[in-house]
Amino acid sequence: MDTHNNPAPIEQQTPSPETVDIAIPSPEGSTGLSSRQELPVEVEGTPAGQIVVTPATLPVPTRQRLIWLRTLLKNPKALVGIAIVSIFILVAVFAPVIAPGDPTEFVDSPNLPPSATHLFGTEGQGKDVFRQTVWGARTSLFIGFVTGLIITVVSTIIGMSAGYFRGRIDDVLTLLTNLFLVMPGLPLLIILSAFLAPGTGTIIGALAFTGWAFGARVKRAQTLSLREKDFVAGARVGGESSFKIIFSEIMPNMISIIMGSFISATTYAISASTALAFIGLGNVSEVNWGTNLYWSQNNGAILQGAWWTFVPSGLCVALVAFGLSFINYALDEVTNPRLRAEKELNNVLKGKNFRKTRTRATPVYRQPR
Repeated sequence: MDTHNNPAPIEQQTPSPETVDIAIPSPEGSTGLSSRQELPVEVEGTPAGQIVVTPATLPVPTRQRLIWLRTLLKNPKALVGIAIVSIFILVAVFAPVIAPGDPTEFVDSPNLPPSATHLFGTEGQGKDVFRQTVWGARTSLFIGFVTGLIITVVSTIIGMSAGYFRGRIDDVLTLLTNLFLVMPGLPLLIILSAFLAPGTGTIIGALAFTGWAFGARVKRAQTLSLREKDFVAGARVGGESSFKIIFSEIMPNMISIIMGSFISATTYAISASTALAFIGLGNVSEVNWGTNLYWSQNNGAILQGAWWTFVPSGLCVALVAFGLSFINYALDEVTNPRLRAEKELNNVLKGKNFRKTRTRATPVYRQPR
């Protein structure tokens, strides 16, 4: 047999790796072609003689989650606010170590000024003001944070349900929200506190009952906007239940608003509970910042010039509200697109000869003539 005319067998070569461009997310969350990686590919031939190149499994880019939280922790205002609030929380937790003893115990003569023996002096009945201030942080902060949590949960459930379901559910929940919004809050608080048994639970219930409506209104408006997004429509097509869409799809996009609502509700609860205790509508036998002010007024501290009996508790309320407000302002700077864009423009144009024109929309910079 003549073998000279037979073609030589063709060796099948293993495809070599090829260079593939991959979109890598940047630290800020943007996506672009920022790197090249060597990835193996599979070369296949179709019956029609075409060559199909199938890349191997590509690495899934890591999702940048809670970027705003990391940015918040770098904000100077947030750091100051967190430091102030954390100090008071630690004082409340370690009150038995910082100020050992019973805060209701009569320790010395009434209205003694601050000294080495009694750091904040004594009040009109001879109780140690330092002990009362430190132990009072426990009850006041407990009322504030628990009430803020309850208000946030109730307002989130009602507001998001009204915004998502629409129809009769929206009408009923919106009517309920509007009724609580038009009710005068302080008189209602006074009535509830006066006719219910005095105590911490009564104060928390009265504050939560009267304080959820505004937060629900804000969350309803945000839910109305988010329910029209494509990812919500995709979840509906995928057969997910309504409550799963609300709490798994929509709620993660409202975390910043919910956190801001919690901080505002906590500030409101601490201030309002102090005011109620100050006018005698709480349990005056408990030790908190509000009852400290109540007994200071009742014992005529201002007339006697005993400023040390009311300044510490009043200053603590102001400092906690100040710290929580700073956290809220920082949260707004981080999550508000307009404020964030304005800050970035200020950083870019820092040191340049530009004149800034203030507007209520996007900031405008004009170069002076």
